[in-house]
Amino acid sequence: MDWVERTAQLRQWTRSGVRAPHKPLLFLYALSRFQQDADGELRYSAVEQDLRRLLAEYGPGNRTTPAYPFHHLVSDGVWEVRTERGTGSPGTGVRELRATGAAGRLTPQLRTALRREPSLLGRMTRVLLDLNFPPSLHGELCEAVGLELEEAETGRFSAARRQRDRRMREMVLTAYEYQCAFCGYDGRIGAVPVGLEAAYVRWWAFGGPDDIDNGLCLCSLHHKLFDKGVLGIGEGHRILVSQSFVGRSTAAREHVITLAGRPVIGPQPGIRPIAAAHRSWHTGQVFHGSPRPATTA
Repeated sequence: MDWVERTAQLRQWTRSGVRAPHKPLLFLYALSRFQQDADGELRYSAVEQDLRRLLAEYGPGNRTTPAYPFHHLVSDGVWEVRTERGTGSPGTGVRELRATGAAGRLTPQLRTALRREPSLLGRMTRVLLDLNFPPSLHGELCEAVGLELEEAETGRFSAARRQRDRRMREMVLTAYEYQCAFCGYDGRIGAVPVGLEAAYVRWWAFGGPDDIDNGLCLCSLHHKLFDKGVLGIGEGHRILVSQSFVGRSTAAREHVITLAGRPVIGPQPGIRPIAAAHRSWHTGQVFHGSPRPATTA
């Protein structure tokens, strides 16, 4: 059985690029727990809060219960659920999962395969990350679920069926004249830009094209905040800052909160700005909550 291929083909609810990372997040969490205790079970009532936090932080803005992936991942042949009554999930009802002592773990066949071939865990993890999250979040996600992978395994991933255009970074940085589109940062060491990255607006994992009108040149800080849904781009190409973001320090105010309502810097004349369809996708699938009102000088 090709477990990597099965991992890549998890059945997820999809419609017009809507994100549904619920199963991948539970699967990553389960792989981490297997790494810590290969025979242990995950009792729903004990892990519910962990899973809820992962969904809140790495899922789309609309909240959902972790009961759904806990039940539905069974259908993919990688996960099993037992209750005090025996084998089988009682459904997606939170109260029922708690009351019956529902506990899940990887299937016996998958556990056997992971014991026999230790490198399989890393390959499955790479698939889950590459097909569901942008590269800027891969290492952080591994830390969040407790997966211990070598740095090389959380850097470049090649599991997806199509390859990124390697020219994308240079095209985007050139289009924005090597400065962050949010804050204007343009640091260099000699002639080499440092701390500047090409961000996808509509994530590559969700059909985002390697086109200039789907890219932004951002500094490392604002790239991470953009991918985490703290920042976005609204009508008139003005910066959105989530009301959910809280920062009381001068640094948080100067580098994040005061961006609300500011126009995006660039791209240079003659280059297409961010396409409305990509902006809309990011606002609906990544940006968290409602935007703050524009700041006043």
